[in-house]
Amino acid sequence: MGGKESERYFVFMDYDPEYERIRNDRTKRGAYELDMYLSRKHDELLANTLEHGSYKKTISLIIVDGFAVEITEDQANALRSANGVRVVEKNQEFPN
Repeated sequence: MGGKESERYFVFMDYDPEYERIRNDRTKRGAYELDMYLSRKHDELLANTLEHGSYKKTISLIIVDGFAVEITEDQANALRSANGVRVVEKNQEFPN
């Protein structure tokens, strides 16, 4: 049974040839296009998988096709089974 407290998770996506194509364009325009493409892709995945307003995406990553989102354990499990998702991992903070 999953918890109801939101925590930060990282979601990494399966191989996407469009991401690779855009990522290879090293111009400012290419960087902007990549940012917009990933943000839209990640937002659509969340909107199609989770209830609106029940999560908070904090960042889309560009180096890898992934993002950080504040969700519950149950929501993380739902994302794990979503089409196109490779890995969903809870953020781990280590003591200093």
